Amino acid sequence: MSQVKVAQETEVVQSLQTQLANAFLLYFNYKRYHWQSYGPHFRDLHHLFDEQGGEVLATIDELGERVRILHSTPIASPAEFTERATVIVSTGQTMKDMIEEAAQNHSTVIKELRESVEIANRANDPGTADLFTRIVQIHEKHEWFLRELLEKNDGLSS
Repeated sequence: MSQVKVAQETEVVQSLQTQLANAFLLYFNYKRYHWQSYGPHFRDLHHLFDEQGGEVLATIDELGERVRILHSTPIASPAEFTERATVIVSTGQTMKDMIEEAAQNHSTVIKELRESVEIANRANDPGTADLFTRIVQIHEKHEWFLRELLEKNDGLSS
């Protein structure tokens, strides 16, 4: 994406584009976690990752459409997603690594979405503020579930 185009985006649209990129990468990460699940908690984690990935996937269309509503063009290529995202692409090898990585990514998104609500409110854009508010609740729930997996002394955490 050219820097000129980024510079012309409003702060609200920039926030939407970042969260659109984050949602795509989180979804890709979740598919990786889902496919790479193993061990004594395989079934539960396999299903959890698929469920959470599906919930993240459902936010992508809303984010992209909101960018269009605001008269801009949503990012749509893998290069743009990796350039704009603030979450990390999965490198976790163990189940614990994957859970910690996912939880950290959700913490990043939660912080940014809370800031983005304020950006949208300052821009007098209640529609975008509402979208960010609804999506942050999804990430808060996901982060909570993942954090709880790490809190329980069941062999996943040391």
